[in-house]
Amino acid sequence: MKRSRGPHRKSAVSWGGDVSYGYVALAAVLLICVIALPLAVALVGGATHYGEVFSDRELGKVAFNTAAFAFASVSLEMCLGLLFAIVLHQTFLLRGIVRAIALIPWALPTAVMAMSWKWIFNDSYGVANDLAIRLSLVGHGIAWLGRPGAAFAAIVLADVWKTTPFVTIILLAGLQSIPRDLYDAMSIDGAGPLQRFRLVTLPLLRPSIALALTFRLIQAIGIFDLVRVMTGGGPADSTKTVALYIYDVLISYGMPEYGAALTGVVALATFLVAATFGALARGRARA
Repeated sequence: MKRSRGPHRKSAVSWGGDVSYGYVALAAVLLICVIALPLAVALVGGATHYGEVFSDRELGKVAFNTAAFAFASVSLEMCLGLLFAIVLHQTFLLRGIVRAIALIPWALPTAVMAMSWKWIFNDSYGVANDLAIRLSLVGHGIAWLGRPGAAFAAIVLADVWKTTPFVTIILLAGLQSIPRDLYDAMSIDGAGPLQRFRLVTLPLLRPSIALALTFRLIQAIGIFDLVRVMTGGGPADSTKTVALYIYDVLISYGMPEYGAALTGVVALATFLVAATFGALARGRARA
């Protein structure tokens, strides 16, 4: 006579489910302690200084720098990321190795990468000056990181080199999720490569584009380590970002209350950006 195992199995499943919920609850508590509580402290601690935030002229300047950096770097990364994703989506010899090599810039620590770019743009022994002189583009060395426009272009270039692979990964995953049958049907109907891209690839890739755009905008708004290592915000604060300004307020100026108010405002702005593009991604996905 076989012994019934139903109740025992049900109890085991129930116990396993309780443990799973416990792990989820523990993760939620950790997130609250690490993210929510510090943010709440910042919001409450700087409550009396929010009026100063919106009248801070220096904040307006660094906010403009941050917006310009985000626009320039993210725009280039989205265009290059889409191009590289399309190339890496094709079938060719050693495709797996090429994909792995393409991820190297993203895998490098930002501080190490920023120091390398700082050496490249050094006005005395940098590779950029040496190459420009050899190609007769300039007659003498240029202080790349000592000129506002050149320094801004340098940090944008470094950021594009660093994070374009991240965008490429997201868009490549989106390309791989598009059914091949759609392309075959369009080819039978006589559609060319540009028509297939416009009518099939781009519409179905919009959720991935919105996702990559969301992540990159959030990261660009909070850019700190790259600028800190390469230029320190100079020259003449031409590359100082909001995150670097908050750091100066907290550490250099010794104003923790005002720094808390700045942190709260920037966190709210970042949340609004994430919510906006997250809603866009969900809307495109349903469509």
